[in-house]
Amino acid sequence: MSVMHNEFGPIREWDGDNVLHPWENTAYIRDQSRTFIERAEGIYIYSESGQRYLDGPGGMWCSQIGYGRKDMAQAIAEQVCNLGYYSPFNNSNSVTAKLAHEIADRTPGDLNSVFFTTGGSTAVDSAIRFVQFRNNVLGKPKKKKIISRQKAYHGSTYLAATMSGKERDKGWMDVADELVHFLPDVNPYLRPEGMSVADFLDEKISDLEQAILDLGSDHVAAFIAEPILSSGGVIVPPEGYHKRCLEMCRKHDVLYISDEVVTGFGRLGHWFASEDVFGIVPDIITCAKGMTSGYAPMGACIISDRLIDGLTSDGHDATFSNGFTYSGHPVCAAAALKNIEIFEDEGLLEHVREVSPHFQNRLTALRTLPIVGDTRGMGLVGCVECVADKASLEPLELDKVVGARIDARCQELGLLVRPLVNMCVFSPPLIITCDQIDEMFDILEKGIRLATDDLAREGLWAGE
Repeated sequence: MSVMHNEFGPIREWDGDNVLHPWENTAYIRDQSRTFIERAEGIYIYSESGQRYLDGPGGMWCSQIGYGRKDMAQAIAEQVCNLGYYSPFNNSNSVTAKLAHEIADRTPGDLNSVFFTTGGSTAVDSAIRFVQFRNNVLGKPKKKKIISRQKAYHGSTYLAATMSGKERDKGWMDVADELVHFLPDVNPYLRPEGMSVADFLDEKISDLEQAILDLGSDHVAAFIAEPILSSGGVIVPPEGYHKRCLEMCRKHDVLYISDEVVTGFGRLGHWFASEDVFGIVPDIITCAKGMTSGYAPMGACIISDRLIDGLTSDGHDATFSNGFTYSGHPVCAAAALKNIEIFEDEGLLEHVREVSPHFQNRLTALRTLPIVGDTRGMGLVGCVECVADKASLEPLELDKVVGARIDARCQELGLLVRPLVNMCVFSPPLIITCDQIDEMFDILEKGIRLATDDLAREGLWAGE
């Protein structure tokens, strides 16, 4: 339904009265002040009042090919007219089978079995359930513990949330604590004063091996890791981290799950980052988001032939009782296939690799601002971390409000960023040009300066 701005009164009431939004704070339930996004084109989104914003977060890390694609709309419409749904439990469908083949053709190594899900959370959930299932079938019912990292984010279903190490997401929520063990933060920015990055890396690998030894390799099923810890603040582990973690997992018979929900489908300039960027072939990859560029909800858990063959070669008779009504949904599959076609026809992976250096240079330049403690990123994803005191790594009171202040100022100037406490993260559509990258960072720099001035006037920022 399309409505004019002056007709939004009842719409706002319905939103406040009837919609429970994700990650809703109880203090803001029934709030009627949200901005309504009603239209989008390219890398820009438009509010109900017609205000244009450059979409810095790219939706939710997912709007790879940009908005308003008529070719995508046509592909979706044709599939709806041909077959809008089929039951995936006892039947198959050609568009879904083709998508599975196209994905397997782009994954590293022998990751060829694609289990379709409804998004990233259910992809991670399915990966954990498969690992549990496999160990049960192979007679290892005690080998169930998963190792994860602080600041990792793996989703919001019960199992996926259990594997997530973002403390602020767990304050009021129950999780299956007995299934997971968290390793310390892998952010090099927070390493102890005087410690080299090389020594920090050694410590992180030692953390992993010690955890496996303490828990017992006969109890540890898998290590789950994001190539870049995205929602935790775009944390880029030290170079060589993932390769050494994989080697440690192989040494102790622990599976390696690479959570590529954010990094998959072009964010770092490759279909998948695990092998092409970080040099590893994991046992399982999870993906979603950029898989359809946000045009339809879909995810996948991609499993290596080695794991599958180990279940089928010895005559086991067991049912993997996991699935969804919308697994391999044909309309979503058609959107994903069109997404892949657009990537290839328009050379998007090459484009990302071409413009990423400019993106990262503009990001790094923000470190000169007095309130910016660190910038980090890779490909077309970045984070600005602001601090009240650059000499201290301890969070200060200002750190809790600065991200939202910067976001508010940037919105006034026509840019959306995603505030995460004292950080602002961004992952714009992959079609962004160098000129648009300059537009984004020009606004971001101005927004940071304006927010800093506001905080100084309020006595929250003393300056340097």
